[in-house]
Amino acid sequence: MSLLTIEGLFKHFGGVAAVDNVSFEVRQGEILGLIGPNGSGKTTVLNLLSGFLPPDAGRVRMRDQDITGMAPARLAQRGVLRMFQMTRVFTRMSAFDNLLTAGMARGLSEAESTTRADALVEELTLGPVQYLDAGQLSGGQRKLLEFGMCFIEPPLVAMLDEPFAAVHPVMREVMAGFIRKRNAQGYTFLLVSHDMPIVVDLCQSAVCMNAGRVIAAGDVRAVLQNHDVIEAYLGNSDAHGQGGAPGLEVH
Repeated sequence: MSLLTIEGLFKHFGGVAAVDNVSFEVRQGEILGLIGPNGSGKTTVLNLLSGFLPPDAGRVRMRDQDITGMAPARLAQRGVLRMFQMTRVFTRMSAFDNLLTAGMARGLSEAESTTRADALVEELTLGPVQYLDAGQLSGGQRKLLEFGMCFIEPPLVAMLDEPFAAVHPVMREVMAGFIRKRNAQGYTFLLVSHDMPIVVDLCQSAVCMNAGRVIAAGDVRAVLQNHDVIEAYLGNSDAHGQGGAPGLEVH
């Protein structure tokens, strides 16, 4: 069953079409990978879906409700939450208080927020730093904290923008385990990542973009073996310089 239906989204910046007639579906209970070389429009799509940018044209529906251009706060109330590539936490509050604040902002009581925060601190291995200001945490610990803030009241769909980038492997596995567990409970994810092994490991399906357009969609392994997808990565200078092309290999 479709949870989000994206129909013909367009977004221009000056004369550049950052998102050019993009359409796809996010099904209830799946982890959908949104992939593509740098500059392909992935983060702009997340910004459109999460209300941080209005589309120039097109429509976004959640089940039968039109949510096109809805403000981020209203979308959050409806269960559409976003995690950013550059982590957004309250740096001068403790990690634990960040979780409490997120819970109460989602309508939980202080007592319920405290109970859930305690459980998330343990699950996300944040116990040793829970009373430190969030600004003192490492980048990976802040990512874990943002996971907790997002899921203290679980969303209908969580949109994750490069959550594994520049994160220690141990913390990456904690994040991946967290996603697997929540997905097994029926929660839905839209994951933007350049980490192809993680995409293959976590995602059932993938949508690949290049130059603002969708060039392939479907089963994740089939997408990664698609000729146009391989060509898009090989033709991108970043793929040669940072090993992006080998990352498309499917084992």
